[in-house]
Amino acid sequence: MKDIALLLAEIVGERYVSDRPEEIYFYARDPGLMPPHKPNYVVIPKTTQQIQKIVRLANQQRIPVVPMGAGMSLTGLVIPLKGGIVIDMKRMNKIIEVNEKARYVIVEGGTSQGALKAYLEKNYPRLRHSIPDAPAAATIAANIMIHGQGRLTQQYGFNSDMVAGLEVVLPSGQICKIGSCSLVPGWFSKGAPLPDLSGLFLGWFGATGIITKVALKLYPKKKMRDVEIFITDREDLVPDIVYELTHTEMAEDINIFAQPLPMIFKDNHHITIFITGDTDDELEFKRKMIWGALDGFIKSKDGGFMSIPPALKSTLLEMPQRSVSRFADVKKGGGFEYSGPILLVERYPDCSRKLVELASKYDLAYSAMARIIGRGHCMMFGFSFTFNRADPDMMARVREALQEVSEYVLEIGGVFWKPTIDEQRLAIERMDPTTLNLMKMIKRNLDPNGIMNPGNWEVT
Repeated sequence: MKDIALLLAEIVGERYVSDRPEEIYFYARDPGLMPPHKPNYVVIPKTTQQIQKIVRLANQQRIPVVPMGAGMSLTGLVIPLKGGIVIDMKRMNKIIEVNEKARYVIVEGGTSQGALKAYLEKNYPRLRHSIPDAPAAATIAANIMIHGQGRLTQQYGFNSDMVAGLEVVLPSGQICKIGSCSLVPGWFSKGAPLPDLSGLFLGWFGATGIITKVALKLYPKKKMRDVEIFITDREDLVPDIVYELTHTEMAEDINIFAQPLPMIFKDNHHITIFITGDTDDELEFKRKMIWGALDGFIKSKDGGFMSIPPALKSTLLEMPQRSVSRFADVKKGGGFEYSGPILLVERYPDCSRKLVELASKYDLAYSAMARIIGRGHCMMFGFSFTFNRADPDMMARVREALQEVSEYVLEIGGVFWKPTIDEQRLAIERMDPTTLNLMKMIKRNLDPNGIMNPGNWEVT
C-alpha cells in the first residue's frame, strides 16, 4: 500500500495525500449514528484529470473509492465501509459559468451551497437556487446525489430535478457528459429531448461515478419574502390544508413542524407557508389567496393563522435555516439523526402518531418536520430524534427507534430518502425483481470491479 501512497502523491502532490491517523480519524465517520470505518488514504484532487488518474489507479489495484462532498450526511453514505481511498472534493470549488438569460449555473463538484449563494447575491442578485436547510458548507453535487430538498422544492420537485447537466468520471476513468452539453455547448437540459441518462448517477451515492461538474437551474429571486404560519390541533386535517394551499400555487415553500417543547408548540401542527413578491401588491395578493383558501378551516374553528413575533420570523426566513441544526444539541450532546421517508401527504397523520409513539416507547426527545414536494405530489416526513453522544444507551435507543421507522415506512407505502445501508438492504429485498435486475445490469456494466463506494446499493 505504500506504493499506492507514492502513486497518489504523483497525481495530486504529496501535500494532498494523507494516511496520518489524526486525519484518517475524521474521514472514518459522519455526524450520524453509523459506526466509523477508516479509509486507507485521503486524497484532495484539484482537477477532473486528477480524478481520472485516481480512479484508473484504483481500478487497476482493485481499491475502493469513496467520493465525498462536505461529509455532512447523517446516514453513513460517505463512510468508507471497505476502506480504500476517500476523494475529498473540496478543492474543486469553482463557479465556472452563469448563463443569466437561460438561468443556469455550472459549478465544479466540490462547490458549496454557501459559495454559490454568496456569488449569486453579489453578481446576479435577480437569480437564486434551491437551498437546502443544511450548513452552508454542504456541497451542491452531494445534495443532488441524494435527491436533496431546498427552498424551491414545493414548486419544482427535488433538487435533483433542477439539474441541467452533468460531467461524470466513470469507474473506468472515462469522462462522460450528460444532457445537452454532450452534444452542444449549452448546459440547459440533463435529458429531454435526448434520452435522460442522469438517472445512472443521481441517487446512486457515488456507486456509479464521480460528479465533477454540475449545471443547476436558477430561478427568479423576488425582492421580498414573507412567511405565514397556520396552526391546527387536528393532525388528520393537515393533508386537506396542504391540498388547499398547493391548489392556489401561491406558495414558494410549505413546511410543517410539530414538537412538544416549548409548551406553546405542544399538540399543534404548524404549517409554515413562504411567499415571495417583487411588490407589496404582489405579496398581498398571494397572502389573500392563501388566507382565502383556508377560510373554511378558520370558520369551522379547526385552525387559524398565528401572529409571528419578529424574532421567530427572522429565524424562519433564514436561508439556510440554522434552527434546524440547533435541534442537534437539545440533549447537550451534539447529536441527532432522522429518517426522512418520501410518501404521500395523506400519510401525515399516521407518521405524526407513530413518531410520538416511538418517542414515548424509547424515552427520546423528538421533532417532526415535513416538507411538501412538487405541489403536493408527495412529502418528506422527518422522524427526528436528538441524543447525547456521551450516552451510549441513548444512542442505542435512537438506533432502535429508527429501525422501527424503516420497517413502518415500507408498510405504509413510503420509500427511503438517503437510505442507510440497512435501509438500502430492505429496499433491495422488497424491490420489483425486474427493477432490481436492471439496477444490477447498470452497476455491473459501469463498475465491473465494484470499486465505487462499495457497500452502497450493493445490488450485485
